Formats: sequence, C-alpha cells, structure tokens
Amino acid sequence: MDLALILLIVAVIGVAGAIALRDPALLWVALGHSGKLLGNVWLELLLGFVLAGLIQVMIPEAVVLRWLGKQHLWYGVLAGWGLGLLIPGGPYVTFPIAANLLRQGAAPGPLIALISAKILLSPIRVLSFEAPLLGWPMTAARLLPSLCLPPLLGLMGQWLFQLFDEK
Repeated sequence: MDLALILLIVAVIGVAGAIALRDPALLWVALGHSGKLLGNVWLELLLGFVLAGLIQVMIPEAVVLRWLGKQHLWYGVLAGWGLGLLIPGGPYVTFPIAANLLRQGAAPGPLIALISAKILLSPIRVLSFEAPLLGWPMTAARLLPSLCLPPLLGLMGQWLFQLFDEK
C-alpha cells in the first residue's frame, strides 16, 4: 500500500463518517451519486486500461527508454509533448497510458510534458469545443502561450521529481 492509497482511504472514511454523523440517510444519497458516476465512466476507464496494456505490449521497453528516457531529457520532453497532442481520448485514456509508460521506464519529465500537452492543447477539444464556443481570437490567445508550457513543465517536473525522490 502506498501513501496515496492510504490518504484516499482515510479521506473516504473521514468524509463518509462526517456525512453519517450529520445525517445517515445522506450517506446513501452520496453512494448513489458515486454509483451514477461510475456508471457513466466505467466503459471509458476499462477501455483506457485495456489500451494502456495493449500499448505496453506493442511498444518494447527499449523504445520507451529511447524516446522518453532520462538519458536524452530534452529529446524525451519534446517527444512527450508531441505524444500528448496525438493521444486520443480524455483522462481515462491518458493517465493509464502515462502510468504504464512510467512503469516501463519513461522519465517523469517527458510524461509531465505529455500530460500537460494533452490537458492544455488537445486538438480535438480545441476544434470541437473551444474554437466554436469561444471563437478563434480567444482560442488563439489561450493556445499560443500554452504551446510553451508543456516542455517547461516537463523540465521543471523532472527536477522536482528528482528533488522529492531523494530519500
């Protein structure tokens, strides 16, 4: 069990306990909302994990290390940035893929660039929601500065990861 899982368990028990003390009936309402949420996203979660496993088998570890490893950090950050723009789907796909790449030996910096690019610059979201709803001037004003951020976040994240990982 890692610290994140322990904190999640403590948070769930703590919030559930607080709700139960206030009104036990609300606990069942909250669990009902949780069930609805799971019902809405279970398929995306399942497909994201399946896709991550398929990619892990399809892309050999040596390729992951060559493209996203620590030995060529700038190259890896740029590759992660580009990959983040190409990955389809939302967080249900992106995070399982990033987790598998991390397990295969990808450096944190390239993965931070990948996740940041996906979140900030998703071409599908930009073309289907942002530009039509906000217009191109607003979209361009947000996109252009955002283009610079994933590589910077990747490099800063790599440095911070090494700082936090020193035990």
